[in-house]
Amino acid sequence: MANSFSADAEGDAVDVDLVQRVQNGDRSALEQLVLRHQAWIYNLAVRMVFQPQDAEEVTQEVLVKVITRLGTFRGESKFRTWLHRIVANHVLNMKRRGAEAQSLSFDAYGQAIDATPVLELPDPKSVPVDVPLLVEEVKTSCTMGMLLCLDRKQRLIFTLGVVLGASDVVGGEVLEMTPENFRQCLARARRDLFSFMNSQCGLVNESNPCRCPKKTRGFIEAGHVDPSRLLFASAHVERVRDVAEDTVRGLQVTIDERYAAIYREHPFLQPTDHVRWLRRVLESAEVRSALHLN
Repeated sequence: MANSFSADAEGDAVDVDLVQRVQNGDRSALEQLVLRHQAWIYNLAVRMVFQPQDAEEVTQEVLVKVITRLGTFRGESKFRTWLHRIVANHVLNMKRRGAEAQSLSFDAYGQAIDATPVLELPDPKSVPVDVPLLVEEVKTSCTMGMLLCLDRKQRLIFTLGVVLGASDVVGGEVLEMTPENFRQCLARARRDLFSFMNSQCGLVNESNPCRCPKKTRGFIEAGHVDPSRLLFASAHVERVRDVAEDTVRGLQVTIDERYAAIYREHPFLQPTDHVRWLRRVLESAEVRSALHLN
């Protein structure tokens, strides 16, 4: 799978060809274009809003904007830059929903984790999935939730630069800032997040008492994890590190890379069938008129 946030000249050429075909009324080319980028938009969105269902809604909102504006793309910038600026502007200015609406702080998040009791793991016979999957769900949910303690711009920059492998050049183009400014903003986001993790999380600092297995049952009993409806963990999962190249080292960030590795171990999630959704959208008069689709 080609990384939508990479500086890939060959991928840019494919995008431009597809866009030209879409602008000439080729409906199948639009489906191909959406399929090339939807999972990347979705994985960015889920790290902005936490809940996969909310992220799907955000992804659909973004794709409607992209589809209806495709007729205005004239190639003055790379298509990916044009696309991701729409994504960035949307997630920075959209309404707050779900978990993001709680306006979490690192202090409040740390207190909530501390208040979660340390308990033995659930009896394997009492839960519908394997216990290791529950521990993985707690780990991913907890570290994903930490992102909500960053402000939106920090969260976006961290997701681009650390999680999805965007270089400082690509990140700067998307956010319309210099590569140097992108690196500085990324360093601040990393510092704030990793300072909290270093003082709180046993995954990165062995002296911290918080351990995912010890908190798993407490997370379940508090309703933060539903064994019957896992949001992030599955038996067969593709990891972010498997699909997004690591450009963090190129940014010359000196903070221990163990912190970043936790987020690159997160699952690379797949949205539900957006092709089916796309085909419904294409039936709308607004979209057909905007794109002159056949």
